[in-house]
Amino acid sequence: MPKANVYNMAGEVVGEIQLSETIFGIEPNESVLHASVKNHLANLRQGTQSALTKAEVSGGGAKPYRQKGTGHARQGSIRNPHYTHGGVAFAPKPRSYKFSLNKKVKRLAVRSALSQKAIEEAVIVVDGLDQNEIKTKSFKTFLTKVGADGKALVVTPEVRENVVKSARNIPGVVTTIATILSPYEILHADKFVVDKAALEKIEEVYA
Repeated sequence: MPKANVYNMAGEVVGEIQLSETIFGIEPNESVLHASVKNHLANLRQGTQSALTKAEVSGGGAKPYRQKGTGHARQGSIRNPHYTHGGVAFAPKPRSYKFSLNKKVKRLAVRSALSQKAIEEAVIVVDGLDQNEIKTKSFKTFLTKVGADGKALVVTPEVRENVVKSARNIPGVVTTIATILSPYEILHADKFVVDKAALEKIEEVYA
C-alpha cells in the first residue's frame, strides 16, 4: 500500500499516512491519461483562426485573359490560391475544438495521475495546510522546506483565500480544491501537495 510523509506548516515531518490503494495504488492507464491531457489542451484552444478563401478576397471578378490562344494555362480569376494575393486553399475558419470524455474515463484519469505521483513518491501530505495571513514569502519558504519549491499543485479541502493569494505569485505553483482535480495539472506538477483533510475528501469522491 502506498505511503506518504505528513508535514506541518513548519516543514517538519510529523508522521506517515497510508494512501488509498484504489486512488493512489492502481496501474496508471497511459491511454486514458493521454486522452485526458488531449481533452484539456483542446478545450483551452480559442479556435479563432481565420483566413480568406478565393471567394472572399477582393478583386478577381473578371477573367484575366481569354480561354484559348495565349499559350498560357486557362485561368478564371487572379485570386486563385496559386496567385500572389490570392485566397487560401482550404482556409481555416473559426471553430470549436472542444470534445467531452465520459465520467468513468475522467475518474480513471484522475486516479491514474494520482497513482503516478505516488509511484514517483511526489505526494506531500500537510496537516493543516493554511496561512494566518496573505504572505507569499512565508508560503514559498514552506514549499521549499517540504521539497516542493519547483512546479507544485497545492490542494485544499475548500477555497482558502490566504493560501490562494499567497501562492498565486509563485511561478509554477497552482492551487485547487479536492473536488476539482485536473489530471493535466497533476501530471504537470513535480509535487502534489495536499492537505490531510483534502486527502480524505479525494478518497471519498474518487473511490
